Amino acid sequence: MTLRVEHVLGRSVTVSAGDLALLTYVYGPDTLQLESPKPYLHPIRTLAGEVVSAFRPHDHVWHKGIAWSLPHVGEHNFWGGPTYVTGQGYVQLDNNGSAVHQEMTALAVDERAATLRHRLDWTTQQGAHVIEEHRALTVTVADETTWVLVFDTAMTNASGETLPFGSPTTKGRDNAGYGGLFWRGPRSFTGGLLVAPGGAGGDELRGSRAEWFAFRGRHDESGARSTVVIVDDRDNPRHPPQWFARTEEFACLNPAPFFNEEFDLPERATLRFRYAVVVAAAVHDGDHTTALAVHGRQALARQFNTKPASP
Repeated sequence: MTLRVEHVLGRSVTVSAGDLALLTYVYGPDTLQLESPKPYLHPIRTLAGEVVSAFRPHDHVWHKGIAWSLPHVGEHNFWGGPTYVTGQGYVQLDNNGSAVHQEMTALAVDERAATLRHRLDWTTQQGAHVIEEHRALTVTVADETTWVLVFDTAMTNASGETLPFGSPTTKGRDNAGYGGLFWRGPRSFTGGLLVAPGGAGGDELRGSRAEWFAFRGRHDESGARSTVVIVDDRDNPRHPPQWFARTEEFACLNPAPFFNEEFDLPERATLRFRYAVVVAAAVHDGDHTTALAVHGRQALARQFNTKPASP
C-alpha cells in the first residue's frame, strides 16, 4: 500500500495510504495558552476510514487526539488546564507551558514508511526555556487492516536545575497517574473494552503494569468496531509502565511512566521514550489482540537504532 505525505508548511503533516488520510500531525497548533500548546495527532483513521481520535472534547478541551503531554514538570504544567495541588485539588495557575516546534529535520516517504523528525523547545508560560526535545514519528502499514505509528522522543533538561517529572498521583490524588503519550478516543468508544496481556475489563485495570494495553470500541453511524493498541518499548524507563486507562466517562490509553513515583532528570541529562501505536479496523479478540501488539513490537524493533535527529 503506497504511503504519501502532504506538508502544510509551519502547520501540519498528513500521512495517507493511497487516497485515505491516516493521520494529521499538527506541529504548529493555534492552541490557547490555557490548554498548554503542543503538537498533536488528529484526526487518526483506520484503514477502513473510521476516526479513532477526539479533539477538544468539552469535558477536557486540552485532550487532542494523541499528544505527548506532561502535567507536572517541576512547577510547570505541559498538560493543559488546571494543576493538581496537594491539599487543594485542581487549581488554575499561571503555569501552562508550551512545546514549540523549532525546526523540521527530516520528512521522507518511501514504499515502506513515512518518517518525520523535528526539534522542539519547551517553555514556561513566562517564556523560560525548560526542555529541548528531538522527536521522530514513523508510520508503516502492517497488513490490509492495520497500520502502526512509532513515536520516539528524547528530552534534554535545559532548565539549569534538576527537573522532577510527576503526576497528580505523585501530588496526592489516588489512581490519577496520567502523563506521557496520551490517546483520547472518540465519544462513541465510551463504555468500550480494555484489553491487556493478563485479561480484559474496564476501569478496574487502571494502574496495572503491562507491556501493552488495547482498547476496543464501536463507531457511531457505521456501527463498525476498531482496536487501538499502545506498546511500550522494553528500553523505556520503568518498563513495563503503569497504565492510566479508562472506559467510563471517556475512552483513553496512557502508558504513564510517572504514575506514582516522580522521576528526577538532572540538568543537561536526556530522557528517551519510544512507543508503537497500532490502529486496526475491526475488533480483534483474544490472540488477535496479542498479534496486534506483536505488530507494534516488530515496528519498534525495526526502528531500534533510530534516534531523533540532532540539529
